[in-house]
Amino acid sequence: MSQTGFLTYLCLFIACCVGYSEAFPSKLSQEAVNDRPVIGVLTQIVSDDVMKPFGRTYIPASYVKYLESGGSRVMPIRLTLTTAEYENIFKKINGLLFIGGAVDLETSDFARVAKIFYRLALMANDAGDFFPIWGTCMGLQLLTVLVAGENLLTDTLAENVALPLNLTTEAHSSRMFEGFPDKLMTALTQEPLTGNFHHFGVTVQNFQENKKLNSFFSLLSTNVAENGAHFISTIEGKRYPFYGVQWHPEVNRFQWDRKKNYPHSAHAVQLSSLLAEFFVDEGRRSLHRFDNPEEEASSLIYSYTPVYAGNFTGYEQIYFF
Repeated sequence: MSQTGFLTYLCLFIACCVGYSEAFPSKLSQEAVNDRPVIGVLTQIVSDDVMKPFGRTYIPASYVKYLESGGSRVMPIRLTLTTAEYENIFKKINGLLFIGGAVDLETSDFARVAKIFYRLALMANDAGDFFPIWGTCMGLQLLTVLVAGENLLTDTLAENVALPLNLTTEAHSSRMFEGFPDKLMTALTQEPLTGNFHHFGVTVQNFQENKKLNSFFSLLSTNVAENGAHFISTIEGKRYPFYGVQWHPEVNRFQWDRKKNYPHSAHAVQLSSLLAEFFVDEGRRSLHRFDNPEEEASSLIYSYTPVYAGNFTGYEQIYFF
């Protein structure tokens, strides 16, 4: 074979190899990703008299906008369904958010339904079916009750105050803060980026002394209440993709009441954005889905219209159910 003929044969061989590799990708493919995640949000029980004329349960629109800003859609989950219906919903959504509020964490309908989903999420994750849960403010408190099997809340008043976080050593190796720029991590410890609006919480001492809690969650940050009590403010599941913050990341971008100390600095906005994206990215790892597009469309919050509530609550908009 001439040198020219050999070079021609070599080129054809390489081209065929490249074509073959493109047609048959390697088995070492990346984990499947769901680019159309739907996060479920439990509706909260109305406790304020001024809100009762509008409905029995509600979701502040700031939580919806928060999740949507991370790239998810939202399904409101009512508190009046059967266990079988909740099990069916679980198979369709890609994550769950427990919002803030003021209800009994052991006997309320909110707690009852949350417990159903919590148990489903434990079983799913144990079986390799990834499913994340996030709890904000009372949602974090609820997660501690579900894990500990008892209510460990005490007075940790931090009402209408923005605080920096006292990060633990575990925060820097956490999943939650893994992608944060160094500059933001520094700002998080020095600037008041987290809005707090709570009366109760779990003290660091109670967390450390409860084996169920400290074996289930990593403690990522703490804060100090008005009475001097040190309380847990950010937690992350060690084995399960369950996360909790005692503060409110959604208010940084989506609530504007001048009487409230909502953080709106550039770093506060960046913090809120990154956390929303983080949790929705966790949701993308769930491959749950609706049976058909029509069922999906009818289940999303787009079917509901929020009510302007800025003249009688601290929220600009609220969805009522």
